[in-house]
Amino acid sequence: MLVEETPLEVSLPLSVKPLSSPFPSDCPGLLSDAMTDVPVDSAASARTSVPEGLTLAEEEELRSELAKVEEEIGTLRQVLAAKERHCGELKRKLGLTPLDGLKQNLSKSWHDVQVSNAYVKTSEKLGEWNDKVTQSDFYKKTQETLSQAGQKTSAALSNVGSVISRKLGDMRNSATFKSFEDRVGTIKSRVVGSRENSTDGLHSPSGAGDKPPQDNAPF
Repeated sequence: MLVEETPLEVSLPLSVKPLSSPFPSDCPGLLSDAMTDVPVDSAASARTSVPEGLTLAEEEELRSELAKVEEEIGTLRQVLAAKERHCGELKRKLGLTPLDGLKQNLSKSWHDVQVSNAYVKTSEKLGEWNDKVTQSDFYKKTQETLSQAGQKTSAALSNVGSVISRKLGDMRNSATFKSFEDRVGTIKSRVVGSRENSTDGLHSPSGAGDKPPQDNAPF
């Protein structure tokens, strides 16, 4: 049995309105005219407004001079880079290490510090303060006190040395020391005498070394 399919018709109450333009209908060419009326000037857009107090001719002259200075700076940078490379090659041929360059730079920097106005003024101030301190009454009194203390210490040490020398002289002149010295001299003479006797015994003709060899041959 065949069933005939009938298409369904659905009607939706939809209404699509055309998009309204932001410009009124009586000015259809306003947007296009506004876009076409704006002049496009790249040089004018890149250039800022003229500073106050300068005319247009002065501005152009300053800009031209600025361009020349920037070009010279670029040239000088290239020359400086070439000079630095040449300097590095010369140092390498001479065997100079980076440490030598660092020492030279430090020495030059210290020299620059010494000849600077701040260093010179500081040195002058320190010199003035030193003069004021050394010329003050407190410094003079302290110096005199230290000088007197040094003199007293030297005198005390000298007295101690004199006492020790005198004591040693008294001890050498004492009877005990002389008796001890005599005993040492006696012992020394005995030792020297015994050595001389032993030496004479070794070289005497009656020694065993001078006896003729015995004849032990059988009869």
